[in-house]
Amino acid sequence: MSFSKAHKSFRLTDRDIDFLIETVSSGVTDKWRLKQIIREDEDFRNRFISEEKVFRRVMDDEEILLKISPALFFEILLRKAAASLERKSYTLEKTSTMRIPVFDTHEVVDLLNRESLLVYLADMLSSFTRIETYTISFRIKKGVWKKIRFNDLDIRSLMAFAEIVEEPYRLHFYKRIADICLFILGIFPEHAEYEYRYPFSGHLRPPIRGNLRISPEEYENEGKKFYKLAAEHPSAEELDLSETFLALHGNFQKAKKPLNFISEHYLRYKKRRLFW
Repeated sequence: MSFSKAHKSFRLTDRDIDFLIETVSSGVTDKWRLKQIIREDEDFRNRFISEEKVFRRVMDDEEILLKISPALFFEILLRKAAASLERKSYTLEKTSTMRIPVFDTHEVVDLLNRESLLVYLADMLSSFTRIETYTISFRIKKGVWKKIRFNDLDIRSLMAFAEIVEEPYRLHFYKRIADICLFILGIFPEHAEYEYRYPFSGHLRPPIRGNLRISPEEYENEGKKFYKLAAEHPSAEELDLSETFLALHGNFQKAKKPLNFISEHYLRYKKRRLFW
């Protein structure tokens, strides 16, 4: 459970760069020089990634994650979503019974145009392509220890540990809890609604092993809350993440909309295979 210092744009792997060049400029003679420009010129890098050829290739290749990093894959989708949303006049907010048009695409695109936030979202989405499992031992009484096994998609366990771990270690839990809330409401909004209430009657489902189910509204409230806690953690400033966390806290509703767009338009038939 560790962080590395945040960068304005994440480092592309050699395989990522080879993929981009092969897709956009396969006939280039000075490949080494083009690689150097992609690494050193951020605007050029971003335009290269945003090429329509790149988007088409990642959408057409069922085994794309064997060829490029998940972070690049999701950055490509996010940049395409930003370009597509810019041409629309409204986004759709869904309830259990209707879709409501909201004329906020300008604000959503402005949010995605924050380079550090777009890269954060790409990295966040890539983290859900693999789920880590942890075992923590703690003492019940003298000579008696108990082990708890949980994974980093287990939001209730993460919330419990966030309260008991020492302050220096809480940032990871705050960040992960908030990311789960944004991920669920962004990529699997139908899952959040289905898990909370029966689809036809609208009645609430019974608790799971004594725990109340989490409603879509609670996911949003907890997401905002934990992004704020993450932003206020002393380590967030050191990692250049405090502004990103504050932006996600204050714009949670808008931040989930490009994820909704990706889920519905680009990943509809792939997302369960990509994630869980």
